[in-house]
Amino acid sequence: MERRVEVGVLGATGMVGQQFIRFLQGHPWFEVTWLGASRRSAGKKYVEAANWTLDGGVPESIARQTVHEAKPTNGAPKLMFSAMDASVAGEIEQAFAGAGHFVVSNSRNHRMEPDVPLLIPEVNAEHLEIIPAQRKNRGWDGAIVTNPNCSTITMALGLAPLKPFGIRKILGATLQAISGAGYPGMPSMDIVGNVVPFIKNEEEKMESETQKILGDYAGGKIAHLPAAVSAHCHRVAVVDGHTVAVSVELDRRPGVDALADAIASYRGIPQQKSLPSAPRQPVHVMPDDNRPQPRKDALLEDGMAIAVGRIRECPILDYKMVILGHNTIRGAAGAAVLNAELLLEQGLLD
Repeated sequence: MERRVEVGVLGATGMVGQQFIRFLQGHPWFEVTWLGASRRSAGKKYVEAANWTLDGGVPESIARQTVHEAKPTNGAPKLMFSAMDASVAGEIEQAFAGAGHFVVSNSRNHRMEPDVPLLIPEVNAEHLEIIPAQRKNRGWDGAIVTNPNCSTITMALGLAPLKPFGIRKILGATLQAISGAGYPGMPSMDIVGNVVPFIKNEEEKMESETQKILGDYAGGKIAHLPAAVSAHCHRVAVVDGHTVAVSVELDRRPGVDALADAIASYRGIPQQKSLPSAPRQPVHVMPDDNRPQPRKDALLEDGMAIAVGRIRECPILDYKMVILGHNTIRGAAGAAVLNAELLLEQGLLD
Protein backbone atom coordinates (compact mmCIF):
# COMPACT_ATOMS: atom_id res chain seq x y z
CA MET A 1 0.00 0.00 0.00
CA GLU A 2 1.51 3.27 -1.14
CA ARG A 3 -0.52 5.89 0.69
CA ARG A 4 -0.09 6.84 4.33
CA VAL A 5 -3.19 7.10 6.50
CA GLU A 6 -3.33 9.63 9.32
CA VAL A 7 -4.69 8.21 12.58
CA GLY A 8 -5.55 9.53 16.01
CA VAL A 9 -5.38 7.99 19.47
CA LEU A 10 -8.09 8.65 22.06
CA GLY A 11 -6.92 8.20 25.63
CA ALA A 12 -3.38 8.73 24.36
CA THR A 13 -1.82 9.55 27.74
CA GLY A 14 -2.90 6.34 29.51
CA MET A 15 -1.11 3.00 29.56
CA VAL A 16 -3.04 1.46 26.64
CA GLY A 17 -2.76 4.72 24.70
CA GLN A 18 1.00 4.56 25.17
CA GLN A 19 0.96 0.99 23.84
CA PHE A 20 -0.84 2.24 20.73
CA ILE A 21 1.75 4.96 20.22
CA ARG A 22 4.66 2.56 20.64
CA PHE A 23 3.09 -0.13 18.43
CA LEU A 24 2.37 2.36 15.64
CA GLN A 25 5.93 3.69 15.46
CA GLY A 26 7.28 2.89 12.01
CA HIS A 27 3.99 1.41 10.82
CA PRO A 28 4.03 1.23 7.00
CA TRP A 29 0.42 2.37 6.58
CA PHE A 30 -0.52 4.48 9.61
CA GLU A 31 0.92 7.70 11.02
CA VAL A 32 -0.18 9.13 14.37
CA THR A 33 -1.03 12.79 13.80
CA TRP A 34 -3.66 13.51 16.47
CA LEU A 35 -3.76 12.78 20.19
CA GLY A 36 -6.85 13.02 22.35
CA ALA A 37 -7.18 12.88 26.12
CA SER A 38 -8.99 14.52 29.02
CA ARG A 39 -9.62 18.23 29.33
CA ARG A 40 -6.87 18.28 31.98
CA SER A 41 -4.29 17.25 29.39
CA ALA A 42 -5.63 19.29 26.47
CA GLY A 43 -3.30 22.00 25.20
CA LYS A 44 -0.15 20.43 26.62
CA LYS A 45 2.64 18.82 24.67
CA TYR A 46 2.37 15.05 24.88
CA VAL A 47 5.66 14.69 26.76
CA GLU A 48 4.26 17.04 29.42
CA ALA A 49 0.81 15.45 29.63
CA ALA A 50 1.74 11.75 29.71
CA ASN A 51 3.35 9.87 32.57
CA TRP A 52 5.24 7.52 30.23
CA THR A 53 5.39 4.07 31.84
CA LEU A 54 6.76 1.92 29.02
CA ASP A 55 10.38 0.98 28.38
CA GLY A 56 12.35 3.71 26.63
CA GLY A 57 11.33 7.32 26.27
CA VAL A 58 8.45 8.99 24.47
CA PRO A 59 8.96 8.62 20.68
CA GLU A 60 10.39 11.81 19.21
CA SER A 61 7.66 11.98 16.56
CA ILE A 62 5.05 12.16 19.34
CA ALA A 63 6.72 14.04 22.19
CA ARG A 64 6.05 17.57 20.91
CA GLN A 65 2.59 16.94 19.50
CA THR A 66 -0.18 18.90 21.19
CA VAL A 67 -2.83 16.91 23.05
CA HIS A 68 -6.44 17.76 22.18
CA GLU A 69 -9.57 17.28 24.22
CA ALA A 70 -11.24 14.01 23.15
CA LYS A 71 -13.94 15.57 21.02
CA PRO A 72 -14.56 15.13 17.27
CA THR A 73 -13.16 18.54 16.36
CA ASN A 74 -9.74 20.09 15.83
CA GLY A 75 -8.98 18.26 12.60
CA ALA A 76 -9.12 14.72 14.00
CA PRO A 77 -8.45 12.15 11.25
CA LYS A 78 -11.05 9.69 10.00
CA LEU A 79 -9.45 6.64 11.66
CA MET A 80 -9.28 6.77 15.44
CA PHE A 81 -7.90 4.23 17.91
CA SER A 82 -9.63 4.34 21.27
CA ALA A 83 -7.82 3.54 24.49
CA MET A 84 -10.34 5.46 26.58
CA ASP A 85 -11.24 4.26 30.04
CA ALA A 86 -14.60 2.51 30.04
CA SER A 87 -16.03 5.11 32.41
CA VAL A 88 -15.96 7.71 29.60
CA ALA A 89 -15.43 5.73 26.39
CA GLY A 90 -19.07 5.09 25.49
CA GLU A 91 -20.25 8.62 24.76
CA ILE A 92 -16.91 9.78 23.33
CA GLU A 93 -16.67 6.90 20.85
CA GLN A 94 -20.30 7.40 19.79
CA ALA A 95 -19.66 11.11 19.23
CA PHE A 96 -16.71 10.36 16.94
CA ALA A 97 -18.62 7.68 15.01
CA GLY A 98 -21.55 10.05 14.60
CA ALA A 99 -19.19 12.68 13.19
CA GLY A 100 -17.94 10.31 10.50
CA HIS A 101 -14.93 8.72 12.16
CA PHE A 102 -14.12 5.02 12.21
CA VAL A 103 -13.34 4.16 15.84
CA VAL A 104 -11.31 1.02 16.47
CA SER A 105 -11.80 0.54 20.17
CA ASN A 106 -10.03 -1.35 22.91
CA SER A 107 -12.70 -0.35 25.43
CA ARG A 108 -15.40 -2.75 26.56
CA ASN A 109 -18.39 -0.40 26.19
CA HIS A 110 -19.72 -1.48 22.78
CA ARG A 111 -18.34 -5.01 22.46
CA MET A 112 -21.56 -6.88 23.08
CA GLU A 113 -23.91 -4.61 21.15
CA PRO A 114 -25.53 -6.70 18.38
CA ASP A 115 -24.54 -4.40 15.49
CA VAL A 116 -20.92 -3.83 16.57
CA PRO A 117 -18.22 -6.25 15.35
CA LEU A 118 -16.15 -7.85 18.12
CA LEU A 119 -13.26 -8.67 15.88
CA ILE A 120 -10.34 -11.08 15.69
CA PRO A 121 -9.38 -10.78 12.00
CA GLU A 122 -8.19 -14.39 11.67
CA VAL A 123 -11.40 -15.69 13.23
CA ASN A 124 -14.45 -13.66 12.27
CA ALA A 125 -13.60 -11.13 9.55
CA GLU A 126 -17.07 -11.70 8.08
CA HIS A 127 -18.59 -9.95 11.13
CA LEU A 128 -17.52 -6.66 9.51
CA GLU A 129 -20.50 -7.13 7.20
CA ILE A 130 -22.68 -5.84 10.04
CA ILE A 131 -21.18 -2.32 9.73
CA PRO A 132 -23.72 -1.00 7.16
CA ALA A 133 -26.53 -2.05 9.50
CA GLN A 134 -24.77 -0.34 12.42
CA ARG A 135 -24.49 2.91 10.49
CA LYS A 136 -28.11 2.73 9.34
CA ASN A 137 -29.44 1.84 12.80
CA ARG A 138 -27.64 4.71 14.48
CA GLY A 139 -27.62 7.34 11.75
CA TRP A 140 -23.82 7.44 11.76
CA ASP A 141 -21.48 8.34 8.94
CA GLY A 142 -18.71 6.50 10.80
CA ALA A 143 -18.63 3.26 12.74
CA ILE A 144 -17.27 1.47 15.80
CA VAL A 145 -15.30 -1.78 15.66
CA THR A 146 -14.05 -3.38 18.88
CA ASN A 147 -11.39 -5.87 19.86
CA PRO A 148 -11.99 -8.38 22.67
CA ASN A 149 -10.93 -8.43 26.26
CA CYS A 150 -7.26 -9.36 26.60
CA SER A 151 -7.92 -12.80 28.10
CA THR A 152 -10.82 -13.53 25.75
CA ILE A 153 -8.73 -12.93 22.63
CA THR A 154 -6.13 -15.44 23.83
CA MET A 155 -8.67 -18.17 24.50
CA ALA A 156 -10.86 -17.49 21.46
CA LEU A 157 -7.97 -17.43 19.00
CA GLY A 158 -6.62 -20.66 20.47
CA LEU A 159 -10.00 -22.40 20.18
CA ALA A 160 -11.06 -21.02 16.78
CA PRO A 161 -9.27 -23.83 14.89
CA LEU A 162 -11.55 -26.31 16.67
CA LYS A 163 -14.81 -24.87 15.28
CA PRO A 164 -14.96 -27.43 12.44
CA PHE A 165 -15.15 -30.16 15.09
CA GLY A 166 -18.18 -28.54 16.73
CA ILE A 167 -17.50 -26.76 20.04
CA ARG A 168 -20.07 -27.70 22.69
CA LYS A 169 -18.55 -26.69 26.04
CA ILE A 170 -15.57 -24.56 27.10
CA LEU A 171 -14.05 -24.32 30.57
CA GLY A 172 -11.17 -21.86 30.98
CA ALA A 173 -9.08 -20.82 34.00
CA THR A 174 -6.83 -17.78 33.55
CA LEU A 175 -3.52 -16.75 35.09
CA GLN A 176 -3.48 -13.07 34.17
CA ALA A 177 -0.51 -10.70 34.23
CA ILE A 178 -0.47 -7.56 36.35
CA SER A 179 -0.05 -5.28 33.31
CA GLY A 180 -3.66 -6.13 32.53
CA ALA A 181 -4.67 -4.07 35.54
CA GLY A 182 -3.23 -0.91 33.98
CA TYR A 183 -0.95 1.57 35.70
CA PRO A 184 -0.15 1.72 38.61
CA GLY A 185 -1.88 -1.65 38.78
CA MET A 186 -2.05 -3.61 42.02
CA PRO A 187 -0.22 -2.83 45.29
CA SER A 188 2.84 -5.05 45.65
CA MET A 189 1.61 -6.36 49.01
CA ASP A 190 -1.46 -7.75 47.22
CA ILE A 191 0.28 -9.55 44.35
CA VAL A 192 3.89 -10.44 45.17
CA GLY A 193 3.99 -14.11 46.16
CA ASN A 194 0.23 -14.29 45.80
CA VAL A 195 -2.70 -15.22 43.53
CA VAL A 196 -5.84 -13.07 43.53
CA PRO A 197 -8.83 -15.22 42.47
CA PHE A 198 -11.09 -12.38 41.32
CA ILE A 199 -10.94 -9.78 38.54
CA LYS A 200 -14.08 -7.67 38.35
CA ASN A 201 -16.30 -8.45 35.32
CA GLU A 202 -13.57 -10.57 33.72
CA GLU A 203 -15.32 -13.92 33.87
CA GLU A 204 -18.53 -12.51 32.44
CA LYS A 205 -16.61 -10.87 29.58
CA MET A 206 -14.74 -14.05 28.71
CA GLU A 207 -17.92 -16.08 28.63
CA SER A 208 -20.11 -13.77 26.55
CA GLU A 209 -17.39 -12.40 24.26
CA THR A 210 -16.17 -15.88 23.31
CA GLN A 211 -19.67 -16.87 22.23
CA LYS A 212 -19.98 -13.77 20.05
CA ILE A 213 -16.53 -14.04 18.46
CA LEU A 214 -16.92 -17.71 17.57
CA GLY A 215 -20.44 -17.18 16.28
CA ASP A 216 -21.47 -16.91 12.62
CA TYR A 217 -22.68 -13.97 10.57
CA ALA A 218 -25.89 -14.98 8.85
CA GLY A 219 -29.07 -13.26 7.77
CA GLY A 220 -27.69 -9.82 8.58
CA LYS A 221 -27.02 -10.78 12.21
CA ILE A 222 -24.24 -12.23 14.34
CA ALA A 223 -25.50 -15.52 15.78
CA HIS A 224 -23.57 -16.42 18.91
CA LEU A 225 -21.88 -19.81 19.24
CA PRO A 226 -24.39 -22.10 21.02
CA ALA A 227 -21.76 -23.46 23.40
CA ALA A 228 -21.65 -23.27 27.18
CA VAL A 229 -18.64 -21.22 28.32
CA SER A 230 -17.38 -21.03 31.91
CA ALA A 231 -14.38 -18.99 33.06
CA HIS A 232 -12.32 -18.69 36.25
CA CYS A 233 -10.09 -15.60 36.32
CA HIS A 234 -7.03 -15.03 38.52
CA ARG A 235 -4.38 -12.30 38.79
CA VAL A 236 -0.83 -13.64 39.23
CA ALA A 237 2.61 -12.11 39.76
CA VAL A 238 3.58 -12.08 36.06
CA VAL A 239 4.34 -8.79 34.27
CA ASP A 240 3.10 -9.59 30.73
CA GLY A 241 1.29 -12.54 29.22
CA HIS A 242 -2.07 -14.10 30.04
CA THR A 243 -2.19 -17.88 30.37
CA VAL A 244 -5.45 -19.83 30.04
CA ALA A 245 -5.87 -23.50 30.96
CA VAL A 246 -8.75 -24.73 28.81
CA SER A 247 -10.87 -27.86 28.57
CA VAL A 248 -13.24 -28.26 25.63
CA GLU A 249 -15.99 -30.66 24.60
CA LEU A 250 -16.52 -31.25 20.88
CA ASP A 251 -19.15 -32.85 18.67
CA ARG A 252 -16.40 -34.91 17.03
CA ARG A 253 -13.19 -36.18 18.62
CA PRO A 254 -10.45 -36.10 15.97
CA GLY A 255 -7.62 -37.29 18.24
CA VAL A 256 -4.81 -35.31 19.84
CA ASP A 257 -2.52 -35.33 16.80
CA ALA A 258 -5.24 -34.17 14.41
CA LEU A 259 -6.28 -31.48 16.89
CA ALA A 260 -2.69 -30.20 17.15
CA ASP A 261 -2.36 -30.20 13.36
CA ALA A 262 -5.56 -28.19 12.98
CA ILE A 263 -4.32 -25.61 15.47
CA ALA A 264 -0.82 -25.31 13.98
CA SER A 265 -2.10 -24.97 10.41
CA TYR A 266 -4.71 -22.33 11.24
CA ARG A 267 -4.55 -19.20 9.08
CA GLY A 268 -6.90 -16.35 8.22
CA ILE A 269 -7.29 -13.28 6.02
CA PRO A 270 -4.45 -11.37 7.75
CA GLN A 271 -2.00 -14.09 6.73
CA GLN A 272 -3.47 -14.45 3.22
CA LYS A 273 -3.24 -10.68 2.65
CA SER A 274 0.10 -10.26 4.51
CA LEU A 275 -1.24 -7.44 6.66
CA PRO A 276 1.64 -5.52 8.28
CA SER A 277 0.92 -6.49 11.90
CA ALA A 278 -0.23 -10.03 11.18
CA PRO A 279 1.85 -12.86 12.61
CA ARG A 280 3.07 -15.33 10.02
CA GLN A 281 1.49 -18.12 12.08
CA PRO A 282 -1.20 -16.85 14.44
CA VAL A 283 -1.24 -19.94 16.68
CA HIS A 284 1.93 -21.87 17.48
CA VAL A 285 1.79 -25.37 18.95
CA MET A 286 4.57 -26.00 21.47
CA PRO A 287 5.59 -29.66 21.85
CA ASP A 288 7.50 -29.35 25.15
CA ASP A 289 5.57 -30.36 28.26
CA ASN A 290 6.62 -27.21 30.15
CA ARG A 291 5.55 -24.69 27.52
CA PRO A 292 4.13 -22.15 26.89
CA GLN A 293 5.52 -19.83 29.56
CA PRO A 294 4.92 -16.06 29.72
CA ARG A 295 8.58 -15.10 30.15
CA LYS A 296 9.68 -17.28 27.22
CA ASP A 297 6.76 -17.16 24.83
CA ALA A 298 4.60 -14.04 25.31
CA LEU A 299 6.58 -12.09 22.69
CA LEU A 300 6.18 -14.76 20.03
CA GLU A 301 6.15 -13.02 16.63
CA ASP A 302 6.49 -9.62 18.31
CA GLY A 303 3.66 -10.47 20.68
CA MET A 304 1.07 -10.91 17.91
CA ALA A 305 0.98 -14.73 17.88
CA ILE A 306 -0.35 -16.95 20.65
CA ALA A 307 1.08 -20.25 21.87
CA VAL A 308 -0.77 -23.49 22.63
CA GLY A 309 0.77 -26.37 24.52
CA ARG A 310 0.01 -29.49 26.56
CA ILE A 311 -2.73 -30.65 24.18
CA ARG A 312 -4.08 -33.85 25.68
CA GLU A 313 -7.26 -35.77 26.38
CA CYS A 314 -9.50 -34.63 29.24
CA PRO A 315 -11.32 -37.23 31.37
CA ILE A 316 -14.27 -34.89 31.97
CA LEU A 317 -14.56 -32.95 28.71
CA ASP A 318 -12.78 -34.16 25.55
CA TYR A 319 -9.47 -32.27 25.36
CA LYS A 320 -7.46 -29.85 27.44
CA MET A 321 -4.61 -27.46 26.66
CA VAL A 322 -2.73 -24.35 27.80
CA ILE A 323 -2.99 -21.15 25.76
CA LEU A 324 -0.78 -18.05 26.17
CA GLY A 325 -1.01 -14.58 24.63
CA HIS A 326 0.58 -11.18 25.22
CA ASN A 327 -2.15 -9.18 26.90
CA THR A 328 -1.08 -5.63 26.00
CA ILE A 329 0.01 -6.42 22.41
CA ARG A 330 -2.22 -9.11 20.90
CA GLY A 331 -4.69 -8.47 23.69
CA ALA A 332 -4.91 -4.69 23.25
CA ALA A 333 -2.99 -2.27 21.01
CA GLY A 334 -1.74 -4.80 18.47
CA ALA A 335 -5.18 -6.34 18.13
CA ALA A 336 -6.77 -2.97 17.37
CA VAL A 337 -4.09 -2.05 14.83
CA LEU A 338 -4.60 -5.36 13.03
CA ASN A 339 -8.35 -4.69 13.02
CA ALA A 340 -7.72 -1.31 11.39
CA GLU A 341 -5.44 -2.88 8.80
CA LEU A 342 -8.25 -5.28 7.87
CA LEU A 343 -10.74 -2.38 7.60
CA LEU A 344 -8.39 -0.56 5.26
CA GLU A 345 -7.52 -3.64 3.19
CA GLN A 346 -11.22 -4.39 2.65
CA GLY A 347 -11.95 -0.84 1.55
CA LEU A 348 -14.23 -0.03 4.46
CA LEU A 349 -12.46 3.27 5.18
CA ASP A 350 -12.92 4.62 1.65
